[in-house]
Amino acid sequence: MRMLRNLARRRLRTALTVTGITIGIWALVVFSSMANKVDALVSGGSDFYAGKITVSDGGFGGIGGQPMRLDQLDELATINGVDVVAPAVTMIASEIQGVSFGPPDQVYGTPFGADQGRETYAPLVAQGRSLTAEDEGRDVAVLGTSIAAKRGVTIGDTITVQDRTLEIVGILEPTLSTPDTTIAVSFTTAQQLAHADLPGVIRDQVEPTDLATSFIIFPAAGADHEAMAAAIEARFPGQTALTGEAYDQSVGSSVAMFNSIIVGIGLVSLIVGGLSVINTMAMSVAERTREIGVKRAIGATRRRIIRELMLEAGVIGAIGGLLGVALGALVVVLVNEAGRSSGTVLFELTTNTALFAFGFSTVLGVIAGIVPAWSAARLDPVAALRYE
Repeated sequence: MRMLRNLARRRLRTALTVTGITIGIWALVVFSSMANKVDALVSGGSDFYAGKITVSDGGFGGIGGQPMRLDQLDELATINGVDVVAPAVTMIASEIQGVSFGPPDQVYGTPFGADQGRETYAPLVAQGRSLTAEDEGRDVAVLGTSIAAKRGVTIGDTITVQDRTLEIVGILEPTLSTPDTTIAVSFTTAQQLAHADLPGVIRDQVEPTDLATSFIIFPAAGADHEAMAAAIEARFPGQTALTGEAYDQSVGSSVAMFNSIIVGIGLVSLIVGGLSVINTMAMSVAERTREIGVKRAIGATRRRIIRELMLEAGVIGAIGGLLGVALGALVVVLVNEAGRSSGTVLFELTTNTALFAFGFSTVLGVIAGIVPAWSAARLDPVAALRYE
């Protein structure tokens, strides 16, 4: 209680200092939550591309690339190290595009069972069911949670893509990554949608049943993925073979730099708040010089003086940290809820992020109090008692 009374002696100054810490922690929580969201997107991609090789003709992993002939599958199957090859069609769902933080809304289709049980990336279904072999050729779809929220649809409703009406039979659980913005359809339906999206000149030269936009290769056990990718690109000039390792390197490094920048902004704001703690504690020491002198005169050790003042500084940091985390969490929740109806979720606030922000502010407060506390402990008791 005495410590709180000491902080309350100059309420305005203490309040301003706490406010500085609060703003810094708020910035740290918000920017870290944004970084968490980006990490979740990248992690989802890493999980999808892990242990496989994705072959496409331009674009990234088949998205936005040129159409490929389905009969290329047989040639890919003859490459050394290839175990299973599954064709896929991925295209941007332009009709339902909107402002989004993350991957574009897309349509995805692959033959049921073409992976022969090798696919390990399987988002869970929250409502309805997954696609089955019986759905091949039918106009049915399984939606990601963001698309379902954006369109305001549920099981039994329909969704339109390129003037084609699809019945919704399933909605996936949230993953905070690509599946949230994906419309999964049968392979035949995806081929027909991709064919209709082609320029007229190309569309007249190819049948829908001959189309694919990528091939998913599952290597045999012990195969060298990088060597296989190089062999594929050498055999099919102009095409890209993307391994899981290459995805992590190309995307992970860029994301790491982006995350460092946005978290750094929050840390700078927090450090500015820490400087205000130093200023507050220095002024507090100056105002309490006689009090410190009395304590030293009646036997208080330097260690005790340092401990008391550092504890006060730590309390300032802790209070600012609690308020900052609460304010940051409020902003994250409000912004996410405002964007959820349109499928735009910008932040992911985790328990670790909140605990780190609170702990960092408390530790920063303690560290900021070291210099003023050390100065107070070094005061000569006699001189301090004479201080006016």
